Amino acid sequence: MTKTSIVLGSINAFLAVALGAFGAHGLKHVLSEAALQTWSTANQYHMYHSLGLLLIGILQLQKPHIPLQWPSRLMFMGICLFSGSLYLLAVSGIKLLGMITPLGGLCFLVGWAWLAYQWSRAQD
Repeated sequence: MTKTSIVLGSINAFLAVALGAFGAHGLKHVLSEAALQTWSTANQYHMYHSLGLLLIGILQLQKPHIPLQWPSRLMFMGICLFSGSLYLLAVSGIKLLGMITPLGGLCFLVGWAWLAYQWSRAQD
């Protein structure tokens, strides 16, 4: 899982930079200000949680006995659901996509809480 977290984190950080640049330059004159703000929110959370995946991978290298598979999975699912739904909402305007976003946010919250729990109960 260590390798997977680091690879997923790196790929998603790359995608966050690429999508951020695309939003700032390619969509600047296409989307409304509100849609650009939605894109920006998706992009920020995408990058934050890409870094979270990298962090989990690094923590696993330090303490491989701590089970961090689920925090890693939840971060990735959160990126897909939260950021993915907001990216699609920004470009499509389909409001129903906004119903998916909170599920991604919940994945982020549970992922961070699970990481804190697992790390706090770890024996050194």
